[in-house]
Amino acid sequence: MKATPDEGAEAATNRVPEPSDPPAEALATIAASAGDSPAVMLPTLLDLGATKCIPCKMMAPILEELKVEYANQLKVVFIDVWQNPEASKAHNINLIPTQIFLDAEGKELYRHEGFFAKADILAKWKELGVDLAAGK
Repeated sequence: MKATPDEGAEAATNRVPEPSDPPAEALATIAASAGDSPAVMLPTLLDLGATKCIPCKMMAPILEELKVEYANQLKVVFIDVWQNPEASKAHNINLIPTQIFLDAEGKELYRHEGFFAKADILAKWKELGVDLAAGK
């Protein structure tokens, strides 16, 4: 699915971190967009998609489960790139959904394009050195 909105999509209103932002500032901006305190530095799963995209809709319950189950270990942030098209440019998004794995300092560790199953997300975090299951 393309990462640009169809005609008539609403204009963006939220600032999205730019690639040139320092990692801490970018993460603080992401945290603020999620309504979280920027003082709490956790690994972050940033999902860029759209509420009307079918694979993105399939990701929604997985993201919600991760957000609830690992609330003290992981931030999960969704950005609708059709409502916030600058996010697509800022994060070099070619396809949605795209999941970006960030460490606690906001550094990109990995990115995945397309649907990503919960078990695969957890396995990828473990491979990246973040064992969420061990912290439960």
